[in-house]
Amino acid sequence: MPQVPNAALWKQLFQRSARENLNLQSQIREMLVSAILDGQLPAGMPVPSSREMADQLGVARNTVVLAYQQLVDEGYLASRQRSGHFVSRENLSGRVSTVARSANVRAVRTQPDWPGRFRERFSVQRSIAKPADWQSYPYPFLYGQFDPTLFPTSAWRECCIKTLSVLDTRDWAPDQISRDDEALLQQIRARVLPRRGVWASTDELIVTVGAQHALYLVADLLMCEGTRVAIEEPGYPDARNIFASRTSRLEPIPVDLQGLPVDERLHGVDYVYATPSHQCPTGVTMTLARREALLRLADEHDVIVIEDDFESENRFDGEPTPALKSLDRSGRVIYVGSLSKSLAPGLRIGYIVAAPALIVELRALRRLMLRHPSAFIQRAFALFLSLGHYDAQLRRLAQAQSERCAIVRESIRRHAPQCEMVPIDGGGSCWVRLPPGVDSNELARRAAERGVLIESGDVFFMAAAPHSCFRLGYQSIPAQSIESGIRELAGALAEMLKRG
Repeated sequence: MPQVPNAALWKQLFQRSARENLNLQSQIREMLVSAILDGQLPAGMPVPSSREMADQLGVARNTVVLAYQQLVDEGYLASRQRSGHFVSRENLSGRVSTVARSANVRAVRTQPDWPGRFRERFSVQRSIAKPADWQSYPYPFLYGQFDPTLFPTSAWRECCIKTLSVLDTRDWAPDQISRDDEALLQQIRARVLPRRGVWASTDELIVTVGAQHALYLVADLLMCEGTRVAIEEPGYPDARNIFASRTSRLEPIPVDLQGLPVDERLHGVDYVYATPSHQCPTGVTMTLARREALLRLADEHDVIVIEDDFESENRFDGEPTPALKSLDRSGRVIYVGSLSKSLAPGLRIGYIVAAPALIVELRALRRLMLRHPSAFIQRAFALFLSLGHYDAQLRRLAQAQSERCAIVRESIRRHAPQCEMVPIDGGGSCWVRLPPGVDSNELARRAAERGVLIESGDVFFMAAAPHSCFRLGYQSIPAQSIESGIRELAGALAEMLKRG
């Protein structure tokens, strides 16, 4: 039998519903809805009068009256004249009772051998790991995380509100099946791709749930056991894991300060995966000469190039190097981009530019996975682009990244001269080389004890072995915290070197 909340329990329930983004009326509604749906308030049970509830929670009576009225309108409460408010019986109809659920649990005798049925253990793949509470650390030098100070809240809210208009809702609310929002496709073609020198028709473009989803689609469609894929070393761990789930023939190619080398090691591969604009994780830019050489090799040896153009627009100064796709004359480059990385990773919007025949099959495959990315987010992003907010955001982001990178560079020079920062010209992270023999995993552990989070370099290499390098992200840490964070990191490194 559920426990009927008394005055103390109501206060506890109300405190659980306390959120900065909810007013008191909404908090009372959430408290009551949770209590009803969780079974703490069974059907037919009376709730305290508005006056009594207001006294118990310490709020105005009118706030409770308005909350009760909305819950009546939504069917959670029923109002009886001169009797008060009761939990509606109709609202809970059709739900399996707690007793029935408990009986079903007790009826289970033997559990399936799930591990024996797994095609692969994806959970044991080596991936970038971040503490769930990373924002509570004073010095989170993590790449690709959300910085509320750089998010254009007002502009994004404006676009979301416009997207909720009656006319726009009629466009995005229906099931799009395998289609994308036409307005977003046009904005990507007109506002995003030309910045990279890429021109594409609508039938050469598909929207994805982020760039990682794009890579998964490409691998699922084009790769199988025996497919040879050249990847950068070090490189993007999730791309490596995605490709490895399809084929064991991965060929790691060590990068240098000019990016991915183009030589005989690429002969005989089926696909080359590259991050030429800002190599992941070193941040170096592939030279124009190497880009042209890679395209010639692709033509001569029937190779397909998968270009992951992440952070392509986040340069500190100068003209960006043309994307590989902009130089492609044979349709051999599959171009993967992201819109949300420069705004907020949680929005999950990316895209692929490729030959029309490939896009047709990618759409069919995507339909089997999730039909299409959120049509609401697509339309809001289309508005965000059309109103010029995206271009303004890129300018703000580039300025902030440039300022923070300069502080990182100077702080490393001052406090950790034993370390070497690989030269970069843009982006939100840098690659740092440690003195020989220093284990970056051990450094990351010691640094975390001092409140500093870094990304150990090991995970970026195909071979699971200790490496003396790490990635230092500076997009999610306030500029004023960078130097003190580097000082703490240098202190952890000094302890390791002293103990030898």
